[in-house]
Amino acid sequence: MRLSSLVRRPVADRGGRVLGRLADVIVRLRGVDYPLVTGLVIGVGRRELFVPIEQVAALDGRELVRLESARLDLRRFERRGGEVLLRADVLGHRLIDVAEARLVRASDVELGYRNGQWLVSCVDTRRPHRLLGIFRERPSGHACRDWKAFEPLIGHSRSVLARRPTARIRRLRPAEIADLLEDASRDEEREILGDVGQDPELEADVFEELEEDRASRLLGARTDEEIAGVLARMRADDAADAIGDLPQDRRRPVLDLMPAGQRAKVLTLMGFNPDSAGGLMGVDFLALPPDAPVGEAVAAVRRARRLQPEALTSVYAVDEDGRLLAFASLVALLQTDPGARLAEVSEADPVRVGPDTDLVDVVLLMTDYNLVALPVVDEDGVLLGVITVDDVLEATLPEDWRRREVAPPPDAHRTAGSSGTPTAGVQDAGPPS
Repeated sequence: MRLSSLVRRPVADRGGRVLGRLADVIVRLRGVDYPLVTGLVIGVGRRELFVPIEQVAALDGRELVRLESARLDLRRFERRGGEVLLRADVLGHRLIDVAEARLVRASDVELGYRNGQWLVSCVDTRRPHRLLGIFRERPSGHACRDWKAFEPLIGHSRSVLARRPTARIRRLRPAEIADLLEDASRDEEREILGDVGQDPELEADVFEELEEDRASRLLGARTDEEIAGVLARMRADDAADAIGDLPQDRRRPVLDLMPAGQRAKVLTLMGFNPDSAGGLMGVDFLALPPDAPVGEAVAAVRRARRLQPEALTSVYAVDEDGRLLAFASLVALLQTDPGARLAEVSEADPVRVGPDTDLVDVVLLMTDYNLVALPVVDEDGVLLGVITVDDVLEATLPEDWRRREVAPPPDAHRTAGSSGTPTAGVQDAGPPS
């Protein structure tokens, strides 16, 4: 049964006497399972009344929705926590297409009957046909996609707790969630961030991927304690950018609430021009004495789970004062006898820049020398940080390119499925008549 064909249908008793019209269908979300239909909302005069699904004798009639009797609870319908109204909350609203990581609009939903229960089986996200400004009804055999492929954005605060524990959005990459937020309305933003916030590490990763204006607005709406909690989990260079985008009177209170180690890194980075090497670099890197065994260097990489992976493409050899002597790529370390010394597989006199080097020179050096990481040193040669290629790409990517829709991979249809594939999850077992 299509929801669009049910809404506004007359509701009658066993004898065919019309009592009102169907206004909505109530379902209860059940985590990863299909939503269960628990009742109907019917309009009787100017009142909306609740009818439990057990009182419905037939839901699939072509003209009438039949009830077991004419006895109705005349109290005005009030939604309870965890209940979702298909017409009010889903039909015409946007959902997250988890497979394709984008927001789509539900033009219709289908109900299926299985094991004596009505369930929401699938969602149609195609736009209705339009002819001379008039919407045309779809043919009855239209295809739709499995409900489980979507994450609903319902906007009903009392049903949030029923949805968050199994939110499918947390399966997406941080960059994909950031793209969703860029396309979301204010209400959708709040709901998406509410789901993402259940995983603080994921939330921090998402804020790292957001455009500066969006991240600044979303962080600015939070308390100082909440902002500090997010920034404490972000990369120090991204946290420094976020602090710099806050109003002046909020920066110091937020910094004071951050862990001492992260605060020190952020304050260091805030002292550099954002378009210089110092402003681009990250202060997380792996440095060891030149006589350290290669096996020890590889083990240090393995243990450095809190460092960004891009910063672990090289291990740096430094003296006891922290001055940069050489570097070894991770590939070279893995291909070398673990008993060898770091200095034996390292490249001496590495390409490096000072913190005041401008962005253009950084790009040219990394291009000319095919570098994925570029060390930054002070005037005494002390290693201050490392610029990674992803930071350079982010700084140099033209603004209009950021808003382009990236082409899907050639095999996307094998993993995401086709929008024309009908659901296979809920089979019709024959509704009551």
